[in-house]
Amino acid sequence: MHSFIRKSSLLTSALCLLATPAFAANFTVTSGGGTPVFRPSSLTIDPGDTVTFTNLSGPHNVVSNAGSFRCAAGCDGVGNGNGNVSATLWSSTVVFNTPGEFGYFCEHHGSPGSGMFGTVTVRGTAPPPPSNLSPGYTGAWYNPAQDGHGLFVEILPNNVMVAAWYVYGPEGGQSWIVGSGNISGSTATMNGTLATGSRFPPNFNASEVVRTSWGPLTFQFADCNNGRLFYNSTVTGYGAGSIPLTRLTLPAGSACAPGNGVAE
Repeated sequence: MHSFIRKSSLLTSALCLLATPAFAANFTVTSGGGTPVFRPSSLTIDPGDTVTFTNLSGPHNVVSNAGSFRCAAGCDGVGNGNGNVSATLWSSTVVFNTPGEFGYFCEHHGSPGSGMFGTVTVRGTAPPPPSNLSPGYTGAWYNPAQDGHGLFVEILPNNVMVAAWYVYGPEGGQSWIVGSGNISGSTATMNGTLATGSRFPPNFNASEVVRTSWGPLTFQFADCNNGRLFYNSTVTGYGAGSIPLTRLTLPAGSACAPGNGVAE
């Protein structure tokens, strides 16, 4: 009897241990504090863990290279809040559920992979990144937090992408920024052109159109439905920055396979 009770007690203890949930860990990364760096600049964590980004001083934010988050006093696209660069003391937490390496940077002090940047490595087998931007990426894209402007993207033969950004100027009024450029893996780069000067048909006059070089545009896609646009305008008033992109439309008869973007 005593042996049975002892064995039952051991079995119960073992079952309780197996039933105990594994608690996710939280890690802290600070920015500012005298120098424009993230501390630590690299982390290795497990799926489900969280990272709390905390700004100590100076104008900083933290932006995912792939467009999955943009945080300062809150995270744009990941909930309510404001991911703009902020010099105030702020703190925002991001959950990392998917294995892989995730780069991030401060919009005010760098760009993906340069200046003020860091990486979070989530243990496990990462899903394959898009191997190419195939025709399945064609369609309309926008930032859900800024409904009212967006882009049309079209994938052409020979690894070329055309994009038209229907947006607004610094002082109001519509700005149409168009460009085309080469595709490399999951990224496309091009120089934008801003056209102004003419009038609505039938008063359109092609000789009145002024085409101004607007500055570089870089599109970086995480998958078939998510990406980020980086821009750095040479035209006064527009500035530099990035916005997350979410697919809005997919042309009839097209499909985009997650992981590689191949049209089916």
